[in-house]
Amino acid sequence: MMKHSAAFEKLCEEARSRIREITINDVKQKLDDGEKFHFIDVREDHEWNQGHASGAQHLGRGIIERDIENVVPDKDTEIVLYCGGGYRSALAADNLQKMGYRKVYSMIGGIRAWREGGYPME
Repeated sequence: MMKHSAAFEKLCEEARSRIREITINDVKQKLDDGEKFHFIDVREDHEWNQGHASGAQHLGRGIIERDIENVVPDKDTEIVLYCGGGYRSALAADNLQKMGYRKVYSMIGGIRAWREGGYPME
């Protein structure tokens, strides 16, 4: 597990105070129920290429704010973001909310929790 700096953790905690989070179980249920939402992996390209949650699409943390309006033009569309452990997705969710997206969630525990839960990977 990666050790983060205190300043980075503080930044993420501040973001978490402004966003909504969702569990891996809730995300899996949404997928199983066929709910319509964007399931977005915000990790780096090399992380995505090593494996990602089934059904996810990739918009890396470095480009998501630039490209999100092309991928998800309707700001009332539900979006679930994930990263490695839930830090970068919290920051990305905070920024998307600042851009006017109203139904953004960060998946608690990220891909690490998804894998540990035994959920499908590609």
